[in-house]
Amino acid sequence: MGRLRAYFLAGILVTAPIAITVYIAWWFVSLIDGYIRPLIPSAYNPENYLPFSIPGIGVLVVIIAVTLIGAFAAGYVGRLVLGVGEGVVGRMPVVRSVYGGVKQIFETVLAKKSNAFREVVAIQYPRPGVWSLGFITGSAHPEVQVKLAGEADDIVNVFIPCAPPTAGYLAMVPRRDVTVLNMSVEDGLKLVMSGGIVVPPDRRPPLVETPMVAAPADRADDSDQPDRKVLAAASRSKR
Repeated sequence: MGRLRAYFLAGILVTAPIAITVYIAWWFVSLIDGYIRPLIPSAYNPENYLPFSIPGIGVLVVIIAVTLIGAFAAGYVGRLVLGVGEGVVGRMPVVRSVYGGVKQIFETVLAKKSNAFREVVAIQYPRPGVWSLGFITGSAHPEVQVKLAGEADDIVNVFIPCAPPTAGYLAMVPRRDVTVLNMSVEDGLKLVMSGGIVVPPDRRPPLVETPMVAAPADRADDSDQPDRKVLAAASRSKR
């Protein structure tokens, strides 16, 4: 029974990650297909000519459509149309804030204009003595830098995710209070998503112990030997 139990647990360790990954991928593909398939004209839908369904056709259509839109937006006419559309959206009170924020986030992340989520850090949050794992997302707002100039010279934005990371907290912390960890962002996300169960490997270089070099015989400690002058004086006095 003990051996069967070990085999059963080994089977779970092998099949569970594969099954969960396949399920999430299938769920994502099915979700996209459910929204895109009704929009495909029947004349161009290959499922109308084949006796079976093709999974992922919606994802393929989305990839082709996004690529064509990007090619159109890169041209002169596309930039002109995009400028007019952004001007119209900029006049809408609520929509312009949402559109501007989302656009700035995507431009920053995709264009790699900042060092967001490049460093994994540990800070004392929510109180001193309790450490939380976070990610540096950039420098704090200039007004924050000016108002807190007496507190620190450099203040950074640190995102502290929850476990599992469905939300998080934004903390503005002086850089001197931030401890940068020798850990990749992927390892940090694994640590947060697992709630501390999956601990990344230690990436520090191994400590090299320096061998102890014995002192030569002629350089031994003089404190353990009598003074030569004292011995010479004693021998003369005996004579």
